[in-house]
Amino acid sequence: MNELQEVAPIIKNYSLEPKFVEGFGKVQKVYTDKGVFALKKISPYHGTDFIRHIQYLYQKGYNRIVPVYPTMDGRYAILHNQALYYLMPWLPNEERENRSERHQKLFRELARMHTISSREIPIDQEERTEHYEKTLEQWEKEEEFLEGFMEQCEEKIYPSPFEMAFILYFNDINQALRFSKNKLKEWYEKTKEEEKARTVVVHGKVSTEHFLYDDRGYGYLANFEKARESSPFHDLLPILSRSLKTYPKQCEECVDWLYTYLKYAPFKEAEMLLFTSYLAHPAPIIKAAEKYYHTEGNKSERKNLQHLQKQYWLLKNTEYVVMRIDEIEKQKQQAKEQAAQAEAQKGAQD
Repeated sequence: MNELQEVAPIIKNYSLEPKFVEGFGKVQKVYTDKGVFALKKISPYHGTDFIRHIQYLYQKGYNRIVPVYPTMDGRYAILHNQALYYLMPWLPNEERENRSERHQKLFRELARMHTISSREIPIDQEERTEHYEKTLEQWEKEEEFLEGFMEQCEEKIYPSPFEMAFILYFNDINQALRFSKNKLKEWYEKTKEEEKARTVVVHGKVSTEHFLYDDRGYGYLANFEKARESSPFHDLLPILSRSLKTYPKQCEECVDWLYTYLKYAPFKEAEMLLFTSYLAHPAPIIKAAEKYYHTEGNKSERKNLQHLQKQYWLLKNTEYVVMRIDEIEKQKQQAKEQAAQAEAQKGAQD
């Protein structure tokens, strides 16, 4: 069965007649008697819960979403041959700017979506405390592991190349972990008495691949299959982390992207503390060391060492971004304090 024959019974539910089909992975570009459409195939286990989040965002006034079309009988997905399919317009998605500008627009749209869907929800103080204590306990265990592994490496007369590299990287890893812990503690001290927390509709799989342009050059978010209500961190942290997984560099672009977001959707002080805590946490390189430590028998020393080095690059790239954020936030705080002092002096003179 060719693609056209496979698509025909699905498209029929939309009162469309397919003329030609092009495959693009999980998306098929379908030329029909009424225009060009994108037909997306997903696992039936996903379900169509994400449609509820799309509809909610539309109701709130956010329309920069690639729409999902209903069938003639009102369904938003078709179950066919043990897979779900849903239909969208096909956007040309022509490149009209460089990589950084595309990211700027993506972060701005993400901020708008988060702001429109933002709401305060009650939170159990015991649950907050439990989350804090579990996270802190986990990070302290990681600290113990790092110190123990470091001692073991240093005691060896002939450490392996991986162990030699770990010895060189140890101080940077430990410093990042301690920074994360300190920010987490600051966050908890500021919020332990609060009874509410902010939540938004998160996209769940943010990337420039899911930010498409129409023929007028307007950007739209697509692929909401993992959308849910959660902290905005669940959108921001993954996309920043992916952008930092590269050769060593000082990614000032990443800082600009984040502050483009914050211009339209600013964090509270406590939210920034928790965000920098999570961003700085060196989980990937700790996992690389743990995997090496727990692997018995034959080890591919070269592959493990290459993997460790890549995680170290990520650590240092992230460190630069975190330090820049910390510097900017301190400058903003100093400016506020100076403005407050100036206002107080003016009031005293009056």
